[in-house]
Amino acid sequence: MSKPVYGKNAAQSRNVEKTASPIWALVVAFILFLCWVPFQVGLFNGQQLDFEKPIYVSALVSGLLLLVCVGLYYKKFKLDEQRDLVASASILLPLTYALSLFVAVSHYMAMNMLFIQSMYIAVFIIAFYLLKQKQVNVVIQNAILAIAYFIVGFGLLNWLGSNKLAGTLVGWFSNTVRNNIYLDAVMTDSNGLRLTSIFQYANTYAAFLMAFLFVAIFALIRSKKWYGTLTHSFMLVPIIVSILLTLSRGGLVLLPVVFILLLMFLKPAQQILWILHLGVAGIASLLITTPVTNLGLELNTNFTSSGALKGWGYLLGASMAVAVVSWVIQRFVAPWLEKKLSNWSSRKLTGLWIPLGSVALVGIVAFLLIGTSAKNILPSNMATRLENINFQQHSVLERITFYKDAMKVVKDYPILGAGGGGWSSLYEHYQNNPYTSRQVHNFFLQYLIEVGILGFIVFMGFILYIFYKYIRGYVKRDKNDFENGFFYLIIALSILVHSLLDFNMSYAFMGILVFLGLAGMAVVMDSKKLRKSWNKTGLRLGYSAVLTVGTVFLIFLSISYIGSSNAALKGKNLIGVSNSYEEIKKPLTEALKTRPGHPESVLYLSSLDLQVFKQNQDEQFLNEAYSVLTRALEDEPYNKNILTQLVTYYDLKGQNDLAYGVYRDNADKFNWDISWYDTLISRSFALGQQALNQKDETKKQAYFNEAQEAYDHVLTGIEHLKTLPPEQLQGRPFSVTPAMALNVGKMQLLSGQEDAAKTTLKLSSDANYTDIINSETPWNIDWYSSLISRSFDLGQAAYAQQDNEDRLENMKAGFAVGLLAYNHVLADNELSKTLAPDVKLKVGKMHYMSGQLQNAVSILKPAISQDFADATNREIARWYLAALTKTGGEDQAIYNSLIAADPAEAAQIEAIANSQF
Repeated sequence: MSKPVYGKNAAQSRNVEKTASPIWALVVAFILFLCWVPFQVGLFNGQQLDFEKPIYVSALVSGLLLLVCVGLYYKKFKLDEQRDLVASASILLPLTYALSLFVAVSHYMAMNMLFIQSMYIAVFIIAFYLLKQKQVNVVIQNAILAIAYFIVGFGLLNWLGSNKLAGTLVGWFSNTVRNNIYLDAVMTDSNGLRLTSIFQYANTYAAFLMAFLFVAIFALIRSKKWYGTLTHSFMLVPIIVSILLTLSRGGLVLLPVVFILLLMFLKPAQQILWILHLGVAGIASLLITTPVTNLGLELNTNFTSSGALKGWGYLLGASMAVAVVSWVIQRFVAPWLEKKLSNWSSRKLTGLWIPLGSVALVGIVAFLLIGTSAKNILPSNMATRLENINFQQHSVLERITFYKDAMKVVKDYPILGAGGGGWSSLYEHYQNNPYTSRQVHNFFLQYLIEVGILGFIVFMGFILYIFYKYIRGYVKRDKNDFENGFFYLIIALSILVHSLLDFNMSYAFMGILVFLGLAGMAVVMDSKKLRKSWNKTGLRLGYSAVLTVGTVFLIFLSISYIGSSNAALKGKNLIGVSNSYEEIKKPLTEALKTRPGHPESVLYLSSLDLQVFKQNQDEQFLNEAYSVLTRALEDEPYNKNILTQLVTYYDLKGQNDLAYGVYRDNADKFNWDISWYDTLISRSFALGQQALNQKDETKKQAYFNEAQEAYDHVLTGIEHLKTLPPEQLQGRPFSVTPAMALNVGKMQLLSGQEDAAKTTLKLSSDANYTDIINSETPWNIDWYSSLISRSFDLGQAAYAQQDNEDRLENMKAGFAVGLLAYNHVLADNELSKTLAPDVKLKVGKMHYMSGQLQNAVSILKPAISQDFADATNREIARWYLAALTKTGGEDQAIYNSLIAADPAEAAQIEAIANSQF
């Protein structure tokens, strides 16, 4: 498993047969494709409208390139060797995704994955045939390195405050640039500012950097030209500094693992050179990391040219110093090492000693940086991240939970899987606790979930066969470093290893790099001749026909999906600027012709129809919304937003029992969504109380029993969460909410369980109501009035937080308990008569500020008395008239009486009516 540094002159590899001009044209187009792809957020499969179009465009372009490739190479196509069979077998990978469409839990996400897998195989086949030509192979290797180095520089431009310059460089071809700035190339999370570059996700950028750190070391060692050595060694410091700026613990943990694995392929002389170059660059990077980090933190808050120049001074100075040292090592040390260790290299297993020693070296370095004062060389945020690396910290425990939950999905979808995006759709049903993660954080498990055991066997057989045959071919050592495929092994191995702990392959650009790497390995793998029967004309033509027809089909499909995506984006953008129903509806309807289950288009169009119905009460719009929603649910039965939109339809239709049925029948899909269970219990109690008022004991008991079952589910979940390790984060809130306690408590009271009702009230998790909840006399009118007043105050306080962009949502959340308490009072006719006018005013205000204008009118009007000398009565009238104005109505008699009492009221009514909540 080793390869000498010196031997045949690398230049020999360039003395190859002349490459035809059409092939060079394909090479140029392929490289341009590789240049475009990364700056579309790395082709992130974000399962949202904003991310989908670049995926469809990439599938289209890769399909067109594959057709050109087939046209150029069809005469040379043969099934002569095992490597040819690998290229042919690659089409089985997208076929397994096509099979999983029949059982997919989300047609939308499954189709996206089919496009992505088809693109991977297109890239694999194109690269497989192009890389067979040595000159083309070298050109593509250099192009990949150039793209990677540009991405590194792009990231550092953003880190050092030059985000507009960076955005301008790529804005003419990237759809991720807004106002000349590439979105979220530097992001802030709970760990502080993190470098994410093109990916908008620090951990995947760390995986990318790790792969190209090792590629750069390999490239500088193999280079025979001084400028090649200087260029690649110059990039080592920017790459290592960038890795540190991502604050990725997974990257730091797996970097030495991949490094040691790669060392095992090398001769002792090469191993020492790798360690020397990495050591020199690592030391230089550590020396400048703190000032570069601090400058980045400052420059992203307040840019100054002097600060940016200072940051670049550190980077360029350290990079040039490392480049000079690396050149000296390659010029003088490398030949000496090769000569001294040439005899040792020929002995068996000698290549294992240095990797084994490196394990101890890694341990020592880790101890110094984590357990001693040497960590002070790092910025405080990096030191903290390093200190937290252990098997009991929350991210490790959470990943273990993800993996266990993933196997539950596999158990229920074993053969064909759950289709592309299966985990994202199903995880809330299978999760152990209320975490939020639409990714498994393990590529292989996610693949297993999506295509089942059948597809997983095909995929693992494919990549393992290539790795096995490549290693067998590599140990023969009959090719130089430009032709032995090690360049490609580094890329594929690095990304795949890191993908054991993260969702790097959800970025299709990373997947493209992996399949490009696999193609480069397949070209030079150990390959035996096949039997002549494999090379029959019928087989060859049949494969070509299948490949061509499949590609053409996907090309036309991608074109239709691009059109649908464009229409959906147009409709989405029109919603914010147009008041024309027909203008907004037209592109959304067009988008749904191709994809009737497209979630966002469905939500936009159905929401539009429901809004129009509220205005004109024309049932045609309700019917269209229902048709759109029910059709979408055939493809997306686990889509929570579509389900809640269907509930809105039933509410407007006055079918409260059917609305409740949606929550009840789908509750097990969202086992840890406390909002879902809160609403389920609230609706179940309301229907039960309605049945009670109608003297229907059977229905009342049925609804109350279902509410109790849902409540017991919540209590069981709360007890389960107590068993989590203390280091593991729970995830989303999951506790007895005030509304839940209020509903269940009242239900128990109505069922004659007074003590249980008091106990339930005290389980409420909201400390804002503790004093009221603990009252000795709950359930009377004064108690409800206190709840309403407290809720109103909390909502008002939330709305007053001008700097909080979520203040409107927080306001509505604050009002929820008060509005629920009023509904309780309303259900009891005796209690409702005794609510004080000021309390009714607060209820009316809460409805008004929540956008429920008709409710506000119906509550406030009966509360108005003829005493307009009373300030509270005037305020009730004021808000009533404002609500009436907003709904297009008027009450001239009350208006005249109010203005007669105080002419200034006219301006106050207008001010309320003009307020936007």
